Amino acid sequence: MNGFDSYYTLSDGSKLPKIGFGTYNEEFADNEKVISTAIEAGYRFFDTASLYETERYLGNAIKKSGIPRDEFIVETKLWIDEMGYDGAKKAVERSLKRLQTDYIDIYMMHWPRQTGELDEDWKTLDMKTWKAMEEMVDEGIVKRLGVSNFLPHHLDNLLAHCRIAPVVDQLELHPGYSQECALAYLREKNILPMAWSPLGRGRENATAGNSILVKLAERYGRSVQQINLRFLLQKGILPIPKASSKEHMMSNANVFDFELSAEDVSMLSCMPQTAWLEEHPDFYIPDRKSNPDNI
Repeated sequence: MNGFDSYYTLSDGSKLPKIGFGTYNEEFADNEKVISTAIEAGYRFFDTASLYETERYLGNAIKKSGIPRDEFIVETKLWIDEMGYDGAKKAVERSLKRLQTDYIDIYMMHWPRQTGELDEDWKTLDMKTWKAMEEMVDEGIVKRLGVSNFLPHHLDNLLAHCRIAPVVDQLELHPGYSQECALAYLREKNILPMAWSPLGRGRENATAGNSILVKLAERYGRSVQQINLRFLLQKGILPIPKASSKEHMMSNANVFDFELSAEDVSMLSCMPQTAWLEEHPDFYIPDRKSNPDNI
């Protein structure tokens, strides 16, 4: 059994595979080939974003696969410099062109704020953006809506004013950064948490070298990466790992035939903070711009 055979049910009744494939692959030389390999490995749920500049690679790989579009779930995001009512309308059209599709399964706001200034202007901008996104659902070009990097106070603003609630929230989540307050809030609001960077991102303090995880991997006869992913799944989180080889892609999906003990899940939930990428949605705003010409 693997992650392609197991599903989470969203608040609107639709389903998502319990594991997806991330395309923030700036270190991969051939993104289209990597995505095509993931399709061959069995992945059907793909996460991308306008910022990643991998939408067109994903669109090409899906077209070339010969597999019907409706067998895929495509999730993408608008960037902070695409926010606002008009900006969001233009952003989704660019994404549709890059993806070579006439609809997006899950469309997300990538970040709740444009700046790290602690003012209230972000609340108004979020709602203008969300209004445009709700209209995309009405028009049928987007199936459902989500957010990324939204913490409870960001979601409070959104849920107090929205007509269509987000079904998912994508956060940095892994052992050593499990964001328990945010997870409790998401459970209460019936919003599915997704984990970006569930395996770390190759830094020296990434989870791969953590002594606790190494010991657990030895105990369970698994890789550290598999322990990470199993931990997230047992907490009701959908991980979207990335990998460049088919072997690692399959290994990431084969985490449904063992279970961590409740004690080990608790221990990992209470680990000292580690492998945090230091990207906080209130205080750190990535200094990157989208590329509207990347069609």
